[in-house]
Amino acid sequence: MSAPAAATLVQRVFHALADGAVHSGEQLAAGHGVTRSAVWKAVGALQELGVAIEATPNRGYGLAAPIVPLEVVRIRAQLAPDVRARLRHGEVAWSLASTNSALLAPAAHAAPGELPVGQFDFLAAEYQSAGRGRNARQWFAPPGGALCLSLGWSFASLPKAASALSLAVGVCAMQALAEFAPLAVRLKWPNDLVVDDRKLGGVLMELRAEGAGPAHVVIGIGINCTLGAEVTRRVQATGVEPVDLASLGVLRCDRNRLAALMLDHLVRGVLEFEQAGLAAFGAAWANADALVGRVVTVKLADGEFVGHARGIDADGALCVHGNDRLRRFNSGEVSVRAES
Repeated sequence: MSAPAAATLVQRVFHALADGAVHSGEQLAAGHGVTRSAVWKAVGALQELGVAIEATPNRGYGLAAPIVPLEVVRIRAQLAPDVRARLRHGEVAWSLASTNSALLAPAAHAAPGELPVGQFDFLAAEYQSAGRGRNARQWFAPPGGALCLSLGWSFASLPKAASALSLAVGVCAMQALAEFAPLAVRLKWPNDLVVDDRKLGGVLMELRAEGAGPAHVVIGIGINCTLGAEVTRRVQATGVEPVDLASLGVLRCDRNRLAALMLDHLVRGVLEFEQAGLAAFGAAWANADALVGRVVTVKLADGEFVGHARGIDADGALCVHGNDRLRRFNSGEVSVRAES
């Protein structure tokens, strides 16, 4: 699979190795019109970013597992017709600080002008140098090792209970994953996608609204596809136990198809949320709630609260029963850790 015409040598080597076969340094150098030393440096740069490349003496370089590079044409082609009709602009970048940040300041990464109501832009990246999760936590993923995808959408006006949109988005992402592969994905409040309490992905939603006019939202989705041992250790060092699609049996993750499924479900989801709010997603959330009935610790700025999780309320707040009372927590205030 060829890299874009203006790609750097690092990108071109990444695309050349994506098939998982072993490629000699001599062949790579000749194919790209550079020296073997330049190829060696490009391979080293990819390894520093966390790409698992094996160097075999007298044979060459090969990925530990094949990768399907992201391609905007393939993503667009696999969108459902009703969703494709709402697409204004889509783009795949090699490296960005953050796909969410780029769509929030879209001069370089979206069509010019305000995003019309009812249409969407999307932006995906092979690698994020400053990917973010909830509470500004860093999101780690090597090039090709995750789906890093953001969708920009404009509402005519701010929906009621807009803060609960991230929970509806979690349901949409879970349903897209279920269509992609038979996985037992559950939802950990407020925005984590988990399998057996290990984090497979997450949602980061950022909203910009002024007065009674249109509201612009950027929805970021991160899904672990093939993290590799080194990046897994880096994630674990932050106190998060990750899981990826490869370890769940999806050995060759077609991230273009996964991106298209995510966009299909997200676009339909935001339209449904605009009409019916969180109520349209309540049953699906309840069925996938990874915390309900379990003892949880809710960490607050001034301490913590321990109790049994009792699901979410109509506004998306987490309900926790402890010390003979029921407390409700909003998504922007707390972090939650389940205790087995």
